[in-house]
Amino acid sequence: MSRLLVYLKDYKKECIFAPLFKMLEALFELFVPLVMAAVIDTGIANSDKPYIIKMCLVLVLLAVVGLTSSITAQFFAAKAATGFATKLRHALFEHIQGLSFSELDTVGTSTLITRITSDINQTQSGVNMVLRLFLRSPFIVFGAMVMAFTINVKAALIFVVTIPLLSIVVFGIMKITMPLYKKVQGLLDNVLGITRENLTGARVIRAFNKEADERKHFEETNESLTSMQKFVGKISALTNPVTYVIINAATLVLLWTGAIQVDGGIITQGAVVALVNYMSQILVELIKLANLIITITKALACANRIEAVFEIKSSQEIAEPAESAYDGHPGNAGSSSSDAVVEFRHVDLAYNSTGESALSDISFKILHGQTVGIIGGTGSGKSSVVNMIPRFYDATGGTVLVDGRDVKTYEFDELRSKIGMVLQKAILFKGTIRENLLWGKKDATDAEIMDALKISQALEFVNKKEEKLDYMVEQGGRNLSGGQKQRLTIARALVKRPEILILDDSASALDFATDAALRQSIAAMPDAPTTFIVSQRAASMMQADQIIVLDDGHIAGIGRHEELLENCHVYQEIYYSQFPKEVAE
Repeated sequence: MSRLLVYLKDYKKECIFAPLFKMLEALFELFVPLVMAAVIDTGIANSDKPYIIKMCLVLVLLAVVGLTSSITAQFFAAKAATGFATKLRHALFEHIQGLSFSELDTVGTSTLITRITSDINQTQSGVNMVLRLFLRSPFIVFGAMVMAFTINVKAALIFVVTIPLLSIVVFGIMKITMPLYKKVQGLLDNVLGITRENLTGARVIRAFNKEADERKHFEETNESLTSMQKFVGKISALTNPVTYVIINAATLVLLWTGAIQVDGGIITQGAVVALVNYMSQILVELIKLANLIITITKALACANRIEAVFEIKSSQEIAEPAESAYDGHPGNAGSSSSDAVVEFRHVDLAYNSTGESALSDISFKILHGQTVGIIGGTGSGKSSVVNMIPRFYDATGGTVLVDGRDVKTYEFDELRSKIGMVLQKAILFKGTIRENLLWGKKDATDAEIMDALKISQALEFVNKKEEKLDYMVEQGGRNLSGGQKQRLTIARALVKRPEILILDDSASALDFATDAALRQSIAAMPDAPTTFIVSQRAASMMQADQIIVLDDGHIAGIGRHEELLENCHVYQEIYYSQFPKEVAE
C-alpha cells in the first residue's frame, strides 16, 4: 500500500483537512454528555425551565456545528479518494500498456480487468473511510475515557479495562481476515475468467453441447468463492456481537458502580448518565471502527494485488532506447551494409527466462518489395517470427534488423510507422468503418480509405451498406462476418501505406478466390510493400519470392515453391496434405 500513497501527493491539503474537521465534529460530540449532565443536575433538579431551554439550544448549536464539520470533512475525503483512484487507474493502465505480450499472456485479461476496476474501487473506499473515520473513532474512544476521568476516577477505570479488550477483539479479527480477503479476490478472478470464456466462446460451447459441463464448472468455482466469502463473513460477523457483549457488560458494571456512588453522595445522577453516554459513544465508535477495519482489510488486500501488477516487469525488457542509441554509422547498433529490409541474424526467442526456446537460430534476409511466405505446422513459431519485427517480443539471442538497423535502436513510433500489422484475431472497435480505418492513418482522406478497401477486397460489401463508411461497427465487430472483419483489418493496415506489411494468418476466413485477389492487389500497389504472409495454406504463398518453412522453432527450409517441393521434406508434407499428389503432379 505504501507504494500507492504517492498518488495522494496532490491531495495533501484534503488529507489534512478531512480528518481535522472530523476530529472537530468529534470534539463537539464529546461535549454533549456534559451538557446532558448539566440539564439533569441543574435544570431538572431545580425545575429551572429557562436553564433547560438554554442548554437545549446549546445542544442544537453543537449539532449544527458538528454537521457542518462532518459535511466539510466528507467533501475533502471524497475529493482526495476519487482523485487518488483516478490517478492510480491511469498509472495502472499505463503500466499494463507497457508490458510485453509475454506478461499479458501470463497474467491474464480477467485478472487485470478485476484489478483495474473492482480492486481500485475497493481501495478508493478504503482511502475515503480512513480519512473520515480512522482518526475520529480513536479520538472519541480515548476522548470519552479522558472525559470519564474528569467525572469520576473510579468509574473511569472501567473504561481503562474495556477499551484494550475491545481493541484486542477488533485487531485480532482484522489480522485473521486480511489474508482471507486476498483469497476471496483471487477466487473472484477465477469466476470472472470463466465468465469471460463462456461469453466469448458461447457458440463453441453450444456447438459441442457443453452447456451442462460449463454450467457445472461455473457453479463449482462460484461455490468456492461463495464458501470463502461466507467463511470470512462469519469471522468478520463476530466483531459486533463480541464487542456488544463487552460493552454491555461494562455498562452493567458502570451502572452498578455509579448507583453505589450516587447512593453514597460521591457523584450525581447526571454524572452517571454522562458516563453511560460516554460508554455508548465508545460502543458506537468501536462498531464503526470494526466496520472500518473490515473495509481497510479489503482495501489493503486489493492494494497489495494492485502493487503486484506494478511489480511485474517486462521479461522481454522492451523499452524505448536513448536518443543516442543509434548514430547512423554502419556497424553501430547492429547496422548492416546490405540492402535487406528485414534481416534476422541467428535469432533465438524464449517467452520467459527459464522456459524453452520458441525459436532457435533463425537467420534470413528479405529485400525491398519481396513477398515472403512463412509456413509450418501449428506451434512451429510462425507468429513468433513476425511479432519480433515490430518488437511485440524482443529476441533473447541474436539480432533483428529493419532497414539495416537493430530494431532495439528504434523508437516505437518510428519503427511501427514503417509496419502494417494484421494479427491472427481480427479486432475491430466500436465506431464507424471510417473511424476504425483511421487507426491506420488519422488524417487519411476518404479517397485513401476507399483505395485501401478496394485493395483489401472489402469495398464491395462496404458499398452495399446504406451508410457506407459511416456504417456503425459494434464492439469487436459483432455485426460483421469473420471474412468481413479480416478484410477491414487488412484495409486498416493498408491505409498507412506501410513499408512492411505483415499478414499473420489474417486471410483464414477468406475463400481461395478472394485470398488470391487480395494478394494480387497488394502486389500491384505502386511501391508495393515488403509483405510477410503467415499461413498454413500452401496456396497462399506458392507465388512468393521466398518461403520460410518452420518446424518446431527451427528453419527447415528457405526458397521458392518449386525448390522446396523438391528438397524440403516438411514443406512436402504440408503441400501434399492440401493437394493430392496425383493432382499436384
